[in-house]
Amino acid sequence: AVSREIMIANALGHKKADTYSGADGIDEDGGCEYKSTINKNINGAYNGISVLPSWEEQETYLRKEKIGKYKNHYIARFDAGSISEIWKLSGEKVLEILLPKLKKRFGSTLNKKDPRLGATLTKNEIYNYGVKVL
Repeated sequence: AVSREIMIANALGHKKADTYSGADGIDEDGGCEYKSTINKNINGAYNGISVLPSWEEQETYLRKEKIGKYKNHYIARFDAGSISEIWKLSGEKVLEILLPKLKKRFGSTLNKKDPRLGATLTKNEIYNYGVKVL
């Protein structure tokens, strides 16, 4: 949700990106990605990823245009309308975690109502590889 992205940007002292596509915010390294959840356990869902004809093209797209495009990814958990925690992971680490999950799903989504790809960073992955920033 856009209001959550504004709250994350404000909490971290980032500039809010002024477009609806691409970066969610702008930090010291440039455009960055925000993920948020209201679940009891933090997670970062990367859903609605366009499917390309081959895995090679898919991986290039994920690395250059989608996930790897942003140096920093911030995953926030909200509780009762306010931020309870925010973790930071590098785009490289997010790719390292999500590429095998996405590759496994690649090709199996074609006959589904929504054929786009999706994968999630779990609480354990975020806690093991992320840095708590709030």
